[in-house]
Amino acid sequence: MKSFKNILFYVSLLVSFHVSSQIDTIADSNKKNSGKKVILAVPSKKIKKPISLEIGNNDGFKKAFDNKNKQDAKKKKEDDLNNKGILSAAKMSEERFLKSWKRINAPFPKIDQDLGSFRTQSESVRIICRDFQYPDGDRVTITINDIPVIRNITLQGSYQSFDLPLQVGINKIAFIALNQGTSGPNTAGFKVFDDSGNVISSNEWNLATGAKATVIIAKDK
Repeated sequence: MKSFKNILFYVSLLVSFHVSSQIDTIADSNKKNSGKKVILAVPSKKIKKPISLEIGNNDGFKKAFDNKNKQDAKKKKEDDLNNKGILSAAKMSEERFLKSWKRINAPFPKIDQDLGSFRTQSESVRIICRDFQYPDGDRVTITINDIPVIRNITLQGSYQSFDLPLQVGINKIAFIALNQGTSGPNTAGFKVFDDSGNVISSNEWNLATGAKATVIIAKDK
């Protein structure tokens, strides 16, 4: 009985010591934390919820496309202003070519030329003709009394020769310019010989397309 009392005494002593230790620990902890301030983190601004994109809504793409077009138009306008009055090398070359082309292909006045009238007793005449300037594709047709006898010949740098019979009376020989070549006008030179080799007529002309130069040869009986 006495030993049982002793056991109870020691148990109660241990429990008291343990409770006292816990109380001291809590007290010490409270003392340590009593001098500290507790700071709570609070967001400075309210966070907005992201706006979700709606599938099938093309307004954003249309606005972006319109803005791009406006920017391109503005840049083009600025470039035009910056380049106003300034010709690049390519542009200058193009301008020179156009000016040269216009000068070459300028419409020459269509004026017929009278190369004179002559008399002969020859049965025929020999006509030689050529391009008296740089050969550039000038073409002519020769007629007698409005009848084509030499059609659509291209004038060369050297003379070409044609023999034409004459009838008694008036023989109107005409040289008709069919074009102006590549450097206009039609620049033909010709000589007309009788059957004895004498020069009846010699001339050169500058004709527009469709114009003609005419020489009259009267043949005696």
